[in-house]
Amino acid sequence: MKRVLIVDDASFMRMSIKIMLEKGGFEVAGEACNGLEAVTKYKELKPDIVTMDITMPEMDGIEALKMIMQYDPKAKVVMVSAMGQETLVKQSIINGAKTFIIKPFTEDQVIQSLNKIVTA
Repeated sequence: MKRVLIVDDASFMRMSIKIMLEKGGFEVAGEACNGLEAVTKYKELKPDIVTMDITMPEMDGIEALKMIMQYDPKAKVVMVSAMGQETLVKQSIINGAKTFIIKPFTEDQVIQSLNKIVTA
């Protein structure tokens, strides 16, 4: 079972992603509410995949992505972003994100995106 770290500053978003992932056969290894916490938890938990919100306090998702990729170049990070953040999505891909999911999303989109990354 693949282990996932969920990173989002909105607790309701973390909860809804967690429910989707657990239904889809993933194990939620942990949660973080900002980029700084995400980097720390990534090193501590060593998850297979990270779902990373872009806009967060203390450290945004792109900075956290850069730090995680520096620490582990093989990290599998999926960026989660609201509509209208195309430039941020491009920055994410340039900095090592495997793919991105646009909010609002469906359970199928989340599970399919993560399954593609797992098998890639």
